[in-house]
Amino acid sequence: MAVVRLNGVEQRVDNIFCIGRNYAAHVAELGNQLEEEPLVFLKPSSALTLGGQAISLPAYSADVHHECELVLLVGRGGRDIAEADALSHIAGYGIGLDLTARDVQSEAKQGGKPWTKAKGFRHAACVSDFVAAESVAAGQPFTFSLQVNGVVRQRGDTSLLLFPLATIISYLSHVYGLSEGDLIYTGTPQGVAALQPGDVVQAQLDGLVTADWTVAA
Repeated sequence: MAVVRLNGVEQRVDNIFCIGRNYAAHVAELGNQLEEEPLVFLKPSSALTLGGQAISLPAYSADVHHECELVLLVGRGGRDIAEADALSHIAGYGIGLDLTARDVQSEAKQGGKPWTKAKGFRHAACVSDFVAAESVAAGQPFTFSLQVNGVVRQRGDTSLLLFPLATIISYLSHVYGLSEGDLIYTGTPQGVAALQPGDVVQAQLDGLVTADWTVAA
C-alpha cells in the first residue's frame, strides 16, 4: 500500500494525477503547444518515492529529467466540484518530482503511443511530506525550487499556472471523480534537465517543507 505523510501521520494514496504543460515557459522549452484544457496523465502508485529514499533510474532510458512540482493531497473526494469550493477539498500541500524518461517519451509521442513507460517507472513520482492545508492561507500562491548538487535548476511560482489549482481540481472531479488520498501533480516550470547517478536532489516549497533524494549510482 502506497502512503504519504501528512503532519507526520501516514495517509493512504489512491490515484496519482499529473497535469502536463501547465507553465508557458516549460511548454516553450520543449517546443509543445498550449492546451485548451488540462492535459492529464496518470502514474501508478508503485512509482511513489518519499523524501529520503534513493532514486533508481530505469535502465531503458539514457535521459531521465527532473520536473519539480507543487503536489496536492486530496482530503475530501467528490464529483462535479465547483471551482469556488475546490480548494476546500485539499488536505495538504507538498513538493514533488515528476521524473520523465524524455527519450522514451519523445519516441512514444512520435509514434502516437501512450507515455506510461516514460512517466510511470519505479521512483518516477517523488514526493515530500505534506503540510496541512489549514496551516496555509487559502488561495495564496506558492513558490518552490529544485537544487541538484547544490545548484538551483528550477524555480516555480504557482501564480503563473495556466490552469490554476481550483480549475485543476474541478476539472479532475468532473472528468474522473476525486477520492480521498488522491495526489495531484500540478505542473512543472522551465529548467527541466537530466539526472545522473550520484546526483543529490533537494526540492523546497515556500519554506514549508523540503525533501531530499539521492540518485543511485
